[in-house]
Amino acid sequence: MLHRRFSISALSLLVAVSLSAQPTKPATGTLSPGAAAAPIAVPLSLPDLPSPLPGNGLAQHDFLYSGEFDTRWTVQTLYRVKDGKVVWTYEIPIRDEKSDRLSEYSDMHQLSNGDVVFAYKTGWRKINQAKEVIFDFKCPRETGPDGLEYWTECHTAQPIGPDRVMYMLNGAPAKLRIYNLKTGQIEMEHVMRTKNPASTKVHGQFRNVRMTKAGTYLIAHMDLGKVIEYDQDWKEIWSCDAPSVWHAVRLDNGNTLISGNQYATAREVNPKGETVWEVKDGDLPGIKLLGVHEVIRLANGNTVITNWCAGFQNDKALWPKTAQLIELTPDKKIVWVLSQWKDPDLGPASCIQLLDEPGRAEERELMR
Repeated sequence: MLHRRFSISALSLLVAVSLSAQPTKPATGTLSPGAAAAPIAVPLSLPDLPSPLPGNGLAQHDFLYSGEFDTRWTVQTLYRVKDGKVVWTYEIPIRDEKSDRLSEYSDMHQLSNGDVVFAYKTGWRKINQAKEVIFDFKCPRETGPDGLEYWTECHTAQPIGPDRVMYMLNGAPAKLRIYNLKTGQIEMEHVMRTKNPASTKVHGQFRNVRMTKAGTYLIAHMDLGKVIEYDQDWKEIWSCDAPSVWHAVRLDNGNTLISGNQYATAREVNPKGETVWEVKDGDLPGIKLLGVHEVIRLANGNTVITNWCAGFQNDKALWPKTAQLIELTPDKKIVWVLSQWKDPDLGPASCIQLLDEPGRAEERELMR
């Protein structure tokens, strides 16, 4: 199969180096002392996880998995798990090869043909199952309103059909774009509202934002502490308060599922803005909720939570005491807990796609 590679110099869209040039994840070891510190680490008292853990471990679901800020390694790894085993991985260097900026998996989607689109903070990329790069976008260095140069960031890359990708470029100003891989053109660009539009400290502006199945833009405004839905003309049609929101999706019932990031909550909000379902730290015996990144609703009504530990516990030896994934029934009964830190070590959890769920990611059918 032939795969086109595109280059648009004005937009700093560059083809990636080959995977063979990437370092291999070591069996043991950490980054050099110059590695970035955890952003919001606080002392924690971690309870013992339930024993045995509910569910069937890696065999509970087939899934795609990645996480942010695993500073134990010089590479970051995306995993595909099938029938209880890791069957495919893809690695990126934790340091950008040119700017020495930290790279980390912030968003990911496997399309129905097996291609994968992911954001990695310093850019976004589309690859095929053979790990060949179909397209790679590198976040550019820009000049802010203060005249100083800074690096933009990308934490969203959502496939829209087989050939388009919507991505958020954190910046001053931030911009949401839809890029057509077939034509090499940006089909939509919109300057986004942020808390401090003149500030070049852009890291906390956005994580995952989404186009809904109806074609509206459901924007998790992390720095504004709001989820705002816009129509195609960028008229605001719905909003709710959501402190430090990392991820929000529109459900088939019209409600919105929202993750609370460091507030350690997952909640479902109806069109009136009322919370109709919520899980928070302290609700789950033996499980400490830390940073709730993605929250996924399954076809059977259950909810899967990614529970990110890397920013909250500096002592990495304690990470295995944390749950990475939790699946709950609508009445909050725990049916699955994954704490997989050895053979294989999946690392901190930010993003999950359940591959045994019906629907196509590129048609936005997994947001239910």
